[in-house]
Amino acid sequence: MSQPEVAAPAPVALPLWRRVLPFGTALALLAFVLFRLDFAAFWRAVSSTHYVLFFLFTFAFNAALLAADVLATQYVYRRLVCPLRYGELFVIRAASYLPSLLNHHVGQAWLTYFMSKVYRASLWRVAGATLLVYATTFGCVFLIGAASLPFNHGRVTWLAPTTLLIGVAGLGYMLVIALKPKIMRARQATAALVDTGVRGHLLALAYRLPHVAVLFVGTWVPFAFFGVSIPLTDALAYIPVVMLVTALPITPQGVGTRDLIALQLLAGYAPGTPEQQSAAIAATTLSWACALTLVQAGLSPLFMKRAQRMLAA
Repeated sequence: MSQPEVAAPAPVALPLWRRVLPFGTALALLAFVLFRLDFAAFWRAVSSTHYVLFFLFTFAFNAALLAADVLATQYVYRRLVCPLRYGELFVIRAASYLPSLLNHHVGQAWLTYFMSKVYRASLWRVAGATLLVYATTFGCVFLIGAASLPFNHGRVTWLAPTTLLIGVAGLGYMLVIALKPKIMRARQATAALVDTGVRGHLLALAYRLPHVAVLFVGTWVPFAFFGVSIPLTDALAYIPVVMLVTALPITPQGVGTRDLIALQLLAGYAPGTPEQQSAAIAATTLSWACALTLVQAGLSPLFMKRAQRMLAA
């Protein structure tokens, strides 16, 4: 006898201040960065790069990122939701880049809801799969950060204790998954995590590593287009920190947070005076954010139309 489908609760509207806060924070951080710049040096840095090659790299990065992301996400959803095909998830994930322009987490929420509707799966079960996607993505960023410690040599003083704290929390999480407590098995979202088990988590981490590696390259390489030369060993020390801060749900697409942390950590690798160094870092992070937005805003609506046809079918 089939179980009756449990209706998902109606979404609770966030108060206006909660919706406005991320955008206000992004503007405040950007203002803090921009008001300290020499705008003549900033404009020279912006106009110095080869923008055709820069956009070609941005397009290639988006394609590689999407392909690797879908590969890792497909493993999770196939295991926990339904046996969907790679091409189907590719279309849905590419379409989710459109709401992700507001915030990465908005895009993930859209993806979760859309997967539930298209495949007639429990919304809470799909949400549990999305939680696993979050956990393994953050876990891979953590692993890259931990691997960077030998190259850091105390240059980011808070990185070692933070890595230790996150590592202990991660071990505690895996212990809970191994114990399979009743309270987690009683709810569909957390039951999905328990059902995956420790071995399933490790496999999901392995599938996610190429995606995070592409993210690493896409965070590091754009600086070279603006004359900021960061050696690989130093990139291993600093780029994971930039990735981690950018991923925090503070501002839309990490705007403002990325610029501030990159300015603090990477300005010394740019040539010229301190003003020219700051200008080169800001030119990189702002140009990269604009290029990503333009590429995703141009391509994602095409996939959104295909996704809507999937929903109608």
